[in-house]
Amino acid sequence: MIRAFHKKKGQKGFTLIELMIVIAIIGILAAIAIPQFTAYRIRGYNAAAKADAKNAYTAAQAYFSDNPAGTVTLDLVKAAGFTQTANVTVTAGGAQAAVSITAKHGSGDKTYTVDQSGAFTES
Repeated sequence: MIRAFHKKKGQKGFTLIELMIVIAIIGILAAIAIPQFTAYRIRGYNAAAKADAKNAYTAAQAYFSDNPAGTVTLDLVKAAGFTQTANVTVTAGGAQAAVSITAKHGSGDKTYTVDQSGAFTES
């Protein structure tokens, strides 16, 4: 009975210990990779929100070049060429000297604000 578990000549394979070591190594690598992947996703969401804030600001400036005395809204910014990214909430408002645009992705952890001079702040 015990001889049934011994290797015969010409048989190849892995031992149980070798397989357990490989599984442990894969588990350790997964434990390292999964939190990093989550952090990369959040950074990607934040980058989308920041890009939307910048693009909305550019579209607002395009609107103000045609209507210098006007007051901008999100609908006017969209009419000036801004396309909002899915899951990003953008608000825009104000006159040219006091325009403020904010953007935040629903899965991100930062809110980006652009003031009338084009300076970014994040919170």
